[in-house]
Amino acid sequence: MSTMQIDRLLDTVVKLGCSDLHLTVGRPPTIRLHGHLRNLQTKTLESDDMVSLMKAVTPERNQQELQEEGGTDFGFAYGDAARFRVSVFRQRGDIAMVLRQIPRKLLTFEQIGLPEICRDLIRRPRGMFLVTGPTGSGKTTSLATMLDYINANLDRHIVTMEDPIEYYHYHKKSIINQREVGNDVPSFAEALRRVLRSDPDVILVGEMRDLETIEAAVRAAETGHLVFATLHTTGAAKTIDRIVDAFPVTQQNQIRVQLSTALLCVLSQVLLSRVDVQGMVAGYEFLVVTPAIANLIREGKTFRIDSAIQTGKKFGMQLLDDHLWSLYSRGMIAAEEMIDKSKNPGDLTDRIHRLGRTVGRVEWDEDVDVGKES
Repeated sequence: MSTMQIDRLLDTVVKLGCSDLHLTVGRPPTIRLHGHLRNLQTKTLESDDMVSLMKAVTPERNQQELQEEGGTDFGFAYGDAARFRVSVFRQRGDIAMVLRQIPRKLLTFEQIGLPEICRDLIRRPRGMFLVTGPTGSGKTTSLATMLDYINANLDRHIVTMEDPIEYYHYHKKSIINQREVGNDVPSFAEALRRVLRSDPDVILVGEMRDLETIEAAVRAAETGHLVFATLHTTGAAKTIDRIVDAFPVTQQNQIRVQLSTALLCVLSQVLLSRVDVQGMVAGYEFLVVTPAIANLIREGKTFRIDSAIQTGKKFGMQLLDDHLWSLYSRGMIAAEEMIDKSKNPGDLTDRIHRLGRTVGRVEWDEDVDVGKES
């Protein structure tokens, strides 16, 4: 397999609008399209195919890291057509690769259905705005949309720390500097340590991976910066627990107090396959930190946050399961998809049964031809 082959595969991914391309030994190249995996109709990959496919796209530095660490991540531009985030790793002595397509076009609030109140919150001069959800739930896209809004409408110095950089932003009304972990700076913690000296207004921390990063991000939010950060948690209450639990028990009270004043909101999202049209739709949970919620955080009563979200609708708050139910009621998503992505599957199953409906399963199984539009 030559480099010509990787080009053909990437062309297919771009043309069909796939989210991912999976390459591994013993299986034909496989795409993820609208949330489902489909084989491409080409030959099954062998060991040497994988080596040449890897070498076709992987920079020297990352090939070395793959040798030493058994895995590496990087981003690359595929001409003008697209950008990809690539994960290469060893498995059973062979190489496997996953290439995630990063959309070039920044979307608007309306296009991704972000809660309207986000606009007001991102105009704030300080505080922490958390975006959470599982991998592949569109966190990066939501953040890129919000940063682009700030960039276009406000004069701010925006500094991002990302691993790797996904969306490229260009200076508009704001100045935007994007630092890539591993390339421009060794770690998130190091980037955060230095960032306050560069007169930032808005800081994006790609991922709060460790205690040091969480501490630095909270401190930056307290000292008069708007800090965007992500976590792989589902739901607002769980997110707050996860942050508090990252600290030693002796510091947990203190971090609760800090969070209660620093946190603006938690936007938690999942991505769902649509049934009414081809494509995906995001389901959101949104917590706005009001004085009442700040009290719950301070007192460690996160178990009461969900009911506080339910009564906080006038502040633009909503529970994930309520949003999923409304998407289901409007015929946009299937019952199975709603239940799979929900926080309380039992409750939603009961609601469906009360309507006199049942929950079934849908499986996909068809191959996709390379070089043909589907």
